[in-house]
Amino acid sequence: MTMDEIAKLAGVSKSAVSIAINGKPGIGTETRERILKIAQEHGYAPKNREEDQDSPARSITFLVFANSGIVLEQYYQQPFFRELIHHIEVRSRMSGYSLLFSSVDMGSFERDIRNLAEEKQGDGIILLGTNLDKQHIEEILARLSTPLVVLDTCFETLPVHFVQINNVMGAYQAGSHLCELGHKNIGYIASNIRMRNFDDRKQGFIAALREHGLEIEEGNEFSIAPTILSSQESLKSQLTAYLQTGRPLPTAYYCECDYIAISAIKTLTELGFRVPDDVSVVGFDNISESVIVSPELTTVHVEKERMAQLAVDLLIQSIESEPAAKHKIMVDTRFIERLSSSSPAHASLTAK
Repeated sequence: MTMDEIAKLAGVSKSAVSIAINGKPGIGTETRERILKIAQEHGYAPKNREEDQDSPARSITFLVFANSGIVLEQYYQQPFFRELIHHIEVRSRMSGYSLLFSSVDMGSFERDIRNLAEEKQGDGIILLGTNLDKQHIEEILARLSTPLVVLDTCFETLPVHFVQINNVMGAYQAGSHLCELGHKNIGYIASNIRMRNFDDRKQGFIAALREHGLEIEEGNEFSIAPTILSSQESLKSQLTAYLQTGRPLPTAYYCECDYIAISAIKTLTELGFRVPDDVSVVGFDNISESVIVSPELTTVHVEKERMAQLAVDLLIQSIESEPAAKHKIMVDTRFIERLSSSSPAHASLTAK
């Protein structure tokens, strides 16, 4: 019985199994008990490194600080992170390393950093930096001596390896697409939880509009939760209040991530608007759900597999032969046009 087999039986990811078996926080009590019960019933026994001193196991730890708005406790079920973890697991295994998982609560950051410093965190750490600011990473660096690569953010002045998305480029591609389709009145749906990735995306989107002589008009920017795939009452309320002013609804909306875009499509549909006949919607990330929603989502593809490969390779290089200089790697995006965007059919839209 392997961890992969336990994960299939429990209906969870391999990372959730690792968290449960290693007694780490990061999953619900019911999920943990289900995993441990299955493991016990099938006689699963994790390997003990001391059993084979001649060939010590090599491992990489995927470290997450959860419960901070964008990275949830069950982060491994969030589409973007789920795909990223899969590619990290594959690359680690190909390189002869097992992948461990460590998830700690952002609410106990200081305490958990101290605990991490006292624990063996494998041969190296890939730190998910999505929800971390510069000060957080500085504190982690000060406490941990294990080789480290930070994934999905970048702070240029810190002496650590980073692998990040070219967020400016991706949002620039999205903005250029809408302008080239002929949209003039373009709206922006932001995350109500801010992080560097979203700020960079806004910068790139605005740059594209300005190159086409456009701006996001006052009142055309909304904000909603970035981790809900269903329609959101908050967006419905904002759009309804906007329409009651008599102003025309934008003919297109750019959304800071696919979660927001899918939620926007469902909310607009409930309000009686057709996507893309009445209003175009563009997202960012290209999560698996972007081809399940109707219409299929036009979005920015993030090279998650390439990012995972680079992070693992850079970490292993650091473990086996620490390079003299740290690396800041930015991975370009690719724009994918699907069915949720088209040329504007109307100059303006009002309430149905």
